[in-house]
Amino acid sequence: MLKTRISFTICLVFLFFSIAGAQPVLTLKGAVEKATQNYGTIKAKNNYALASQSLVEQAKRDYLPNLNFGFQQAYGTVNGQNGPLYGFGGLSAASSGLPLPDQNWNAAFGALYLTNVNWDFFTFGRAKQKVTVAKAVAERDNKDLQQEIFQQQVKVTAVYLNLLAAHQISFSYKRNLDRADTLRRIVQARAMNGLVAGVDSSLANADFSNAKILLTRAIDAEQQLKNDLTQLLGTGSEAAEFTVDTSMLYKAPVIEQFALDSTRHPLLQLSKSRIAVSDEQARLIKKSYYPAFSVVGLIQTRGSGFESGYSLDQHNYNKGYFDGIKPTRTNYLVGLGATWNITQVFRLSKQYEAQKFISRGLSEENTLVVQQVKLQQQLAATKSRNAISVYQEAPVQVRAASDAYLQKTVLYRNGLTNLVDVAQAAYTLVRAETDRDVAINNIWQALLLEAAAAGDYSVFQNQLQ
Repeated sequence: MLKTRISFTICLVFLFFSIAGAQPVLTLKGAVEKATQNYGTIKAKNNYALASQSLVEQAKRDYLPNLNFGFQQAYGTVNGQNGPLYGFGGLSAASSGLPLPDQNWNAAFGALYLTNVNWDFFTFGRAKQKVTVAKAVAERDNKDLQQEIFQQQVKVTAVYLNLLAAHQISFSYKRNLDRADTLRRIVQARAMNGLVAGVDSSLANADFSNAKILLTRAIDAEQQLKNDLTQLLGTGSEAAEFTVDTSMLYKAPVIEQFALDSTRHPLLQLSKSRIAVSDEQARLIKKSYYPAFSVVGLIQTRGSGFESGYSLDQHNYNKGYFDGIKPTRTNYLVGLGATWNITQVFRLSKQYEAQKFISRGLSEENTLVVQQVKLQQQLAATKSRNAISVYQEAPVQVRAASDAYLQKTVLYRNGLTNLVDVAQAAYTLVRAETDRDVAINNIWQALLLEAAAAGDYSVFQNQLQ
């Protein structure tokens, strides 16, 4: 029964790796390209950037004059009365006519046709500043998009490298399982022949079970990382069936020191663009202190069913619809004016002060970001040196551990050592192989950290050629 369970477990392990081998290979470049094209946040921020570009054009068109066309046709009486009134909320009538001695209910059609143009042609640069603010907002949203793309590239690359390391560790634990199975069979054969104590067989079975547990955990970790990568790709669960490209682990990248270029780092550029938007908004508030000079032009035509002699003869009107709406009188008007809300200056002064404080706050945040990026560069340089050192030592450790394991197994077969020493040598070999498998991966990770600190993903991407 025990042999059946063991054989079944081994079959499942081999089935996992055979399925993995049949899956399509997803390269790191392909993963990054898919993520930048399909990830939802990038798509959203791209639309935000496009919206900001449209608002720039809208701000430019705000300077155009207002051109209004209107007409109305109405039916009613024209009783007039001397006295003051105003159209409060549009609730009073605008009927016109001379005051008559008595009320009458004579009614006819009337019409009004007008075209109106009014244009704030000079506002002390306010219209131009609105365009400048809109451009600053568009630039900020574009920088936000570029920063999001950069972050997604780094995230996808980091998860891909972790998945690559987990994939290699799974193979290491598979080799460890094979060694444990071979040793278990040898111990069982020797125990059946009475060459070793039966307890050695139990210890070998325990080591074999431990090797299976390690492999299962490694496979589980690999599946979790694959799921994380699939989420970052933004292509849905249908793209979850793939295997990673291990060819990049055959050659270690060349790591160089890169100076911080604040004109290219996406995070720093986004921080500066936020300051620029706040500064431009403060200038717009400042320009709102001043008056606006306007020009207005109007042409108006009216028609009425009441004739010109209606004040003398109250029967001199026509109830016909077309007679009432036909234009009979026209007026025009052109004018120049200025409006200046004096109290607005006192209100806006505090808004301007608040906006300046916002700019100072954003400047402090930018200073903090610069400090964090510089510290990240220092950390990246340290990790690069450490990763290279480990990479150089890993082969030495593997050779020594392999020799020790070989020696212990030979001694055990000849009855010159016990199974505990063999198990310890096997553990040392597994640890050495794991360190070797992740050593070159750690160099790639260090290079990614260098690229992230420099704000230039091409630093990493160029090494993939």
